[in-house]
Amino acid sequence: MKLESQFIGQSGAFLDAVERASRAAAMNRPVLVIGERGTGKELIAERLHRLSTRWDEPLVTMNCAALPETLIEAELFGHEAGAFTGATKTRTGRFEEADRGTLFLDELGTLSMGAQERLLRAVEYGEITRIGASRPIRVDVRIVAATNDDLPALAAAGEFRADLLDRLSFEVITLPPLRVREGDIGVLAEYFGRRMAAELDWERWPGFAPHVMDALEDHPWPGNVRELRNVVERAVYRWADAEKAIAHVQFDPFDSPWRPRPPEHRRTGASAASGHAPATVAPSLPAAGFDSIEDLRSAVDAHERAILAHALGKHRWNQRQTARALGLTYDQLRHCIRKHALMEGQDGLPS
Repeated sequence: MKLESQFIGQSGAFLDAVERASRAAAMNRPVLVIGERGTGKELIAERLHRLSTRWDEPLVTMNCAALPETLIEAELFGHEAGAFTGATKTRTGRFEEADRGTLFLDELGTLSMGAQERLLRAVEYGEITRIGASRPIRVDVRIVAATNDDLPALAAAGEFRADLLDRLSFEVITLPPLRVREGDIGVLAEYFGRRMAAELDWERWPGFAPHVMDALEDHPWPGNVRELRNVVERAVYRWADAEKAIAHVQFDPFDSPWRPRPPEHRRTGASAASGHAPATVAPSLPAAGFDSIEDLRSAVDAHERAILAHALGKHRWNQRQTARALGLTYDQLRHCIRKHALMEGQDGLPS
C-alpha cells in the first residue's frame, strides 16, 4: 500500500471504522462512506477496493462536485458521437472504465436528480446507456460513494432520491472527526513530522516543544487529518534548526499583518446582513468553571505562558523581536520570562 494510503491512529472510534471497512470489502455490495472533509474518505474507498476480490481491476474515481451539472451524466455514462454540441466522437464513461472493478463517487450529495435517476438504474440492473445511444450496455461495477452531507435529511426534504439511498446504503461507514480521536493527534503529528524531517534530510527528529504539542492537542481541527498534516509539515520545514525541538506552529497560513482586507462595502454588507457589528478575534481561553479566584488566576497564567512560549519560539528566543511582536517593552518581556520561569533551553525553547 502506498505511503499516502497508510492508516495512522489508535483511537477506538477510528479503528472501529477501519475494521468495518475491512469486513465490508469482501462483500460485493455498495458502501457509503460518511465524514467531514479531511477525515480520510478516499483512503477508506481505496481500502474497500484493495481488500476486495476486485483488487486487480480498475479503481475509478469521480468527484461529483468538480463538474458542472450538464457534464456529469456524460462523464458517468459516456456519450455517442453527435449526442450533443461538441460531442465529436464516442466517449466511454466512468462506469465502463470501472467495469469489473470499483467506481468511487466522491461528493455524492451534489449529483443532480437526473443523474441520480440514471445511477439508480445502473445500480439496480447493472446497465448503463450512453447519452445518444439506443441500447444499454451491461457493466459489472461496485459502487463506493462518499459525502459529508446528511443524505437521509436530504432524502426527507426531497433533494436526494430515497430509493437510490436505499440501494447504496448496504453498509454505511461513518468516520470520526480528528477532534474526537483520543490520542491520535500526537501520533499523527509525530508521523507527519518525522516524514517531513526525512524529506528535508535531517539527521534526527528533534520533536515538538511541549507547548506546541499542547497547542496541537487543543486545536479543533475543522479540516481534520488533512489540515493537521499541512500544519505539521509547514512547522517542520519552516524550522531552521534541526537540532532543537520545534517551538512554533502556525495554524492559519494566511495569518499576516499584511493580509489583504476585503473592501469596506463587503465588510459592512456582511455585517448588515447578519445583523451584527464586525467581530474582532481574541485569543480563546479554556472553557472551564472556576471555583475560586485562584483557579481563574491559574488559568490566566497558563494562557499567558503559552502565548509567551509561542512568541519566543517563533522569534528563536530573540527577546527584542519578541517584545515588539507582543507590544511589550524589553523590561516587561524580561519580567514575564522570569515570572513564568521560561529560560533558554527549557520547554523546548532554543538555547
